[in-house]
Amino acid sequence: MKKFNFRKVLDGLTAASPVGSSGGGSGSGAGGSVHPGGTAGAAGTPREEIQETLTSDYFQICKTVRHGFPYLPTALAFDPVQKILAIGTRTGAIRILGRPGVDCYCQHESGAAVLQLQFLINEGALVSACADDALHLWNLRQKRPAILHSLKFNRERITYCHLPFQSKWLYVGTERGNTHIVNIESFILSGYVIMWNKAIELSTKTHPGPVVHLSDSPRDEGKLLIGYENGTIVFWDLRSKRADLRAYYDEAIHSVAWHHEGKQFMCSHSDGSLTLWNLKSPNRPFQTTIPHGKVQRDGKKPESCKPILKVEYKTCKNSEPFVVFSGGLSYDKPCRRPSLTIMHGKAITVLEMDHPIVDFLTLCETPYPNEFQEPYAVVVLLEKDLIVIDLTQTNFPIFENPYPIDIHESPVTCTEYFADCPPDLIPVLYSVGAKHKKQGYSNKEWPISGGAWNLGAQTYPEIIITGHADGSVKFWDASAITLQMLYKLKTSKVFEKQKVGEGKATAEIVEEDPFAVQMMYWCPESRIFCVAGVSAYVIVYRFSKHEVNTEIASLEVRLQSEVEDIITPEPETNPPFPDASSQLPSLKSLSGSTNTVACEGTMKDSIPCLSVKARPVRMPPGYQADLVIQLVWVDGEPPQQITSLAVNSAYGLVAFGNCNGLAVVDFMQKTVLLSMGTLDLYGSSDPYQRQPRSPRKSRQFAAGLTELSDSPVSLELERCKSPTSENRENSFSRSRSSSVSSIDRDSKEAITALFFMESFARKNDSAVSSCLWVGTGLGMVIILSLNLPASDDLRHSEPVMVSPSGTVLTLKGAVLTFACLDCMGTLTHQPYEVWRDPHSADDGDKTRKRKLVMHSPSSSQDMGDHQFAVICSEKQAKVFSLPSQTCLYVHNITETSFLLRADVVTLCNSVCLACFCANGHIMTLSLPSLRPLLDMNYLPVTDMRIARTFCFTNEGQALYLSSPTEIQRLTYSQEMCDNLQDMLGDLFTPVETPEAQNRGFLKGLFGGSGQAFDREELFGEATAGKASRSLAQHIPGSGGIEGVRGAAGGVIGDLTRARIALDERGQKLGELDERTASMMASAEAFSKHAHEVMLKYKDKKWYQF
Repeated sequence: MKKFNFRKVLDGLTAASPVGSSGGGSGSGAGGSVHPGGTAGAAGTPREEIQETLTSDYFQICKTVRHGFPYLPTALAFDPVQKILAIGTRTGAIRILGRPGVDCYCQHESGAAVLQLQFLINEGALVSACADDALHLWNLRQKRPAILHSLKFNRERITYCHLPFQSKWLYVGTERGNTHIVNIESFILSGYVIMWNKAIELSTKTHPGPVVHLSDSPRDEGKLLIGYENGTIVFWDLRSKRADLRAYYDEAIHSVAWHHEGKQFMCSHSDGSLTLWNLKSPNRPFQTTIPHGKVQRDGKKPESCKPILKVEYKTCKNSEPFVVFSGGLSYDKPCRRPSLTIMHGKAITVLEMDHPIVDFLTLCETPYPNEFQEPYAVVVLLEKDLIVIDLTQTNFPIFENPYPIDIHESPVTCTEYFADCPPDLIPVLYSVGAKHKKQGYSNKEWPISGGAWNLGAQTYPEIIITGHADGSVKFWDASAITLQMLYKLKTSKVFEKQKVGEGKATAEIVEEDPFAVQMMYWCPESRIFCVAGVSAYVIVYRFSKHEVNTEIASLEVRLQSEVEDIITPEPETNPPFPDASSQLPSLKSLSGSTNTVACEGTMKDSIPCLSVKARPVRMPPGYQADLVIQLVWVDGEPPQQITSLAVNSAYGLVAFGNCNGLAVVDFMQKTVLLSMGTLDLYGSSDPYQRQPRSPRKSRQFAAGLTELSDSPVSLELERCKSPTSENRENSFSRSRSSSVSSIDRDSKEAITALFFMESFARKNDSAVSSCLWVGTGLGMVIILSLNLPASDDLRHSEPVMVSPSGTVLTLKGAVLTFACLDCMGTLTHQPYEVWRDPHSADDGDKTRKRKLVMHSPSSSQDMGDHQFAVICSEKQAKVFSLPSQTCLYVHNITETSFLLRADVVTLCNSVCLACFCANGHIMTLSLPSLRPLLDMNYLPVTDMRIARTFCFTNEGQALYLSSPTEIQRLTYSQEMCDNLQDMLGDLFTPVETPEAQNRGFLKGLFGGSGQAFDREELFGEATAGKASRSLAQHIPGSGGIEGVRGAAGGVIGDLTRARIALDERGQKLGELDERTASMMASAEAFSKHAHEVMLKYKDKKWYQF
């Protein structure tokens, strides 16, 4: 009785009470009216009964980690002691990689391209040179690197930088040909400058071009080798400030590499040649080779080749030196792929790459440039990949890359994110995915092994699914902010390959990427997986650990809203749908058995876009296709792309819709249950007395999202507003359509959201029943009743009935998402079937017994006698009480923009509605009362890729594709923001610098030669003076004390604080030392002066003064 009274109060109070000025909303049945304004709490009772635990203190937004390949890479650096790798990009980003789990992303505020990166080896710091002519010093001794200093050049463009090992002076070459020197500790420019006109011979009349290379001699650090673009090489004596020698070559220089003894060096040139020079005879190179040039018969010089962009010359103690270079191929093979050439003795190996080479580095055993280098690997940075080649084996195999840098192997078209999913899924997916591992990799450990990482406190399993343009689907283990591929599914394998150049026209509706994955739906508990493809098909997959050889079942569905084909103002052309009892016999559905043959002419009818394989197909363990459903052409019109998708394992049903209507398919019996135009779904409950409209009336609304796309809209990558769009307000339809063949489709109403649920289908129902909630682009919600066989034994034989319940609810804007809460405000899980292997050998005769979970374990068994329906559209959110269908709460989320994504998620054992808006705002609302808890302007949607891939999941996590190659993860949970420091990897770990080999004390101390070279004395202010203030501007960074605060959680924080304290103490001691020295000098001067005075007046009498 108490429950009954509670429901009456709950359902009746809002309808009875007047709506206040705060902007409440009430409505029932078909005409749920909306009152604009803020959050409405017209009924006081639910707030008193349902304790909402979430407050705004639970929410905070911050980026957590970025996965994938750095987009548009430009630069590469490696610390041979710390064993970490840095990659710079054209967008001003830096990615720092170590052992798996150590992956850090940082960004220059200017967004200028990174030209070059230089590690301060084993110092926990990195120098970046950018295209805006700024140098930055990054502190890597904290988990989130920050800039300590910046130096902005005003009058000269930076072209090349070099930082000698264990030196604090950075050489900076410029476009004008000058070389400047920067103190790394203070980031102040030295007054010591090597001007181009002093470096070259006075008799030379032409400018040598920009500096393309700088390096100190391995033999003597007081000598600097400067390479100029036009072929001039200058060996500069830093002490005497003059050129020791000059060398000239008639081809442009691209790079220079030393032999470790410092007696000879190698240059690579624009004609594909390598020249070897000896310091003793600099007039001409003592060896010139064009490695890929054809030898001429008459003994002439070999023909020129493409430029060798970079060369590295590395020596070995027990074998011939390695010469590694990129480019230099012959011009007569224009189609040849980019290559890296490895010359070892007389053997020349050419390694062809899949993408152009951006940069490469040879990894060596020693950081000292004047020892045998002993190279063991080559890191090659390509435009879209990173590979590491093992030099220790003669066939040069590559290492297996442990990073998830192949996300973009085929362009990502959609994403889904599942946090806190069943723990057995990750090992199961990995076990079926591991069987597809490639062979032939190096057996050595991955050489980029620096940093430290531990699991942290977050232990729940997370899975990310990415759909791709080639029809592949990848499952990733995303637990504890890492990313590792588990399993790859190729959905295109169910279809026949299209033969190129067939005489007859095909039925495809997209020319490129006909298998592109458009939508995915996954039920982790039942392991049912469903994809919708761009060619208007749906595939239902079941998971099995056993290989099978079977035919693929397929159905064809004719989905057309025929009433819309007649454009006329008369309302008589739209007869109301008969009542629900007479609906089923009049369905315009078409199963695969009633296939109509296409006409002889160009008119295509009843043919699908793709052909499903008719022969038995071998399906390996993993996801196996259970059913393919294809929409067919209708009267010469191609099928419209699918805009919504839902599947339910307990019901055995899959539903999908597009701008024409809705289809419901029984995938257990392989039959089409419903195929109906959107208007027909309303029956007599349609709140609009509509008529087919002229396309011109709705044309004005088609400009919804075009301003969001700043790039050409391509089918495989971009989801744009469908030309068959439906919305009265500029809305974002979650669809992509390639067809603009008839303008009358502008008036159609797309199905935008679907949701299977145990719910109250009709007003004042006494018990829940199986339902399908349907949301449309016009903000209409239609509830369909599902009449399933009472006994599970009859499920495979008895038909399932689908009929409109007559219930229609309304919202403003296209419907995005549904959820259901029980009477206690707890999220109700959709019914599901517990997974069991469909091909298990020990099933026997139990195959028909299914274990169904109809209610979530947290809710009461009888679900109470009422529930809350949460519905969110692109403009507003509403909470209805069922079965009375009273609108309890309404919140108008945005007036000027629209939502791209909305998800009902769990956080801290409670539930909320998370929304992402096209204006860049991320918002969360409490449930059921829809109180705003968070509203932050996070990210303006400048790219359709972000709009298409953004998704929320449980435990305060979200992700989106930040570039075509990278996934950005973020959190909206305050708790995770607080714990993030513990979860991130350490980039810097204390490592002893290896000792130099066979060197005396002085050599070890001064790093190169027996002759002491004091850079401080030479480049310091006392000797060199101050640099011109207008030349460069020093900008202090934010990475000092803030960086320490950011790293306070770990040992590195302590080390950083100690280091800064030591630096400050050292600075103070230095100042004290200087003051003491000054006082001593002053005292000596005074003593000397006093002594002179004493001697002067020693023999004089007092009257002689």
